[in-house]
Amino acid sequence: MASPSLCFLASLLSFLTLVHARIPGVFTGGPWQSAHATFYGGSDASGTMGGACGYGNLYSQGYGVNTAALSTALFNNGLSCGACFEIKCANDPKWCHSGSPSIFITATNFCPPNYALPSDNGGWCNPPRPHFDLAMPMFLKIAEYRAGIVPVSFRRLPCRKIGGIRFTINGFRYFNLVLITNVAGAGDIVRVSIKGSKTGWMSMSRNWGQNWQSNAVLVGQSLSFRVTGSDRRTSTSWNVAPANWQFGQTFSGRNYRV
Repeated sequence: MASPSLCFLASLLSFLTLVHARIPGVFTGGPWQSAHATFYGGSDASGTMGGACGYGNLYSQGYGVNTAALSTALFNNGLSCGACFEIKCANDPKWCHSGSPSIFITATNFCPPNYALPSDNGGWCNPPRPHFDLAMPMFLKIAEYRAGIVPVSFRRLPCRKIGGIRFTINGFRYFNLVLITNVAGAGDIVRVSIKGSKTGWMSMSRNWGQNWQSNAVLVGQSLSFRVTGSDRRTSTSWNVAPANWQFGQTFSGRNYRV
């Protein structure tokens, strides 16, 4: 029979293992990888507004200038919209800023391929190249303007957002188009369901970017949303839109833990 002191030691080791384990329900990011980065949008990043993720005005949506357009290899047909990355200039002492400072960006746009140019000379976003076209203010935080393009190291990180997930309801009576923004945790979304106060849960289909659609008639019902991130964790926001909601309004729901 084990002595009480040995039992206590085993319990203590088990407790410490649990303390240092990854907390269930929290997105932990990914490994460092290699890519290249360029910039676009002008010194005030005004040219980055809109974009293939559907976020519209990146300032009013809370993304600011901390954004990037992703190449085909990273964009995942729009499913990567909202993902967050840490990026450092790497292995180019002529153009990288000293100390290799990090920037933290959210994917908000698509950098399309340019097949008229070779991948190593202008066709930077051609498949299969992983590439970030950064908002110009972010590029200047890691490299010199004259560089134009630099090698970078990058990794996925949990998105840290202020406030809840935001649901902007557009469309008309028979067509609900919901833009989902300000998603913490994994940041990118792979599945969305909607529930009216008089219906069960209904799957929504992704229309484009992070705009999700439902053809159900939901006017006059309070609305709940269930969002699943790329890490397969789900957040449910119950009755976030009251029964008198109107098209064009935005409502805030439950965000992911970070």
